[in-house]
Amino acid sequence: MTTALVTGATSGIGLAFARQLALRGHDLVVVARDLARLQSVAAELGSQTGVDIEILVADLAVRDQTQRVADRVADPDRPVELVVNNAGFGLATASIDSALRDEERMIEVMCRAVLVVSHAAARAMRERGHGAIVNVSSVAAFASLGSYSAAKSWCLVYTEGLAHELSGTGVTATALCPGFTRTEFHQRARLNMGKLPGAAWLDADRLVKDCLDDVAAAKVVSVPGPLYKALVLGLGLAPRGVVRTVTGAIGTKRRPPAG
Repeated sequence: MTTALVTGATSGIGLAFARQLALRGHDLVVVARDLARLQSVAAELGSQTGVDIEILVADLAVRDQTQRVADRVADPDRPVELVVNNAGFGLATASIDSALRDEERMIEVMCRAVLVVSHAAARAMRERGHGAIVNVSSVAAFASLGSYSAAKSWCLVYTEGLAHELSGTGVTATALCPGFTRTEFHQRARLNMGKLPGAAWLDADRLVKDCLDDVAAAKVVSVPGPLYKALVLGLGLAPRGVVRTVTGAIGTKRRPPAG
């Protein structure tokens, strides 16, 4: 029985990863900031599947807590065969209207923590000759939507480079690039998505299944859903100036929330 570690495991895509991995028989290390929610997830999945579930409380915006996660991944006596760097969040305002501390926290969680944990995982897995790393990026990585887009673009390019470095070692790296997904993400970020058509929404369980299939196939980039596959293809073919104009216009519509 193998062990998988999932950050941001108490809701949304992270919870979907934890659920599906447990159902497939993987023991889990679940990572998040909220102890009570971690305990609830562990109790539910443990009773449903019978796998062992370890709780690791960590705020990935705090560097010594991120290091605890990296140390757990690197522990040779308790090997982790699959790491899912999923933790992240969005902001309701444009970059220059957001508090700088929030922008910095975003970079810590969605860039630096991904780097630190992936670095530890890649070295440990390479030594054993097998393993997989999944870094959750976004379709926004192909767009031009302020600091969130920039952070997800960094995650994508970093993972592509990591996959190349790991080629031939038995270890893979995959960047998951989902579009809009039905989770708590947009509500927690106070983003109004009421006008988005139903066809644009992805199901978290389905996209995780598709991603795990892509991981098994050693794909470097996983884009779930035909709509977003087509969108990413279009963004890749369009001149960068057009991408900046179109997606940048969407980003500038965001304004500071009232209150």
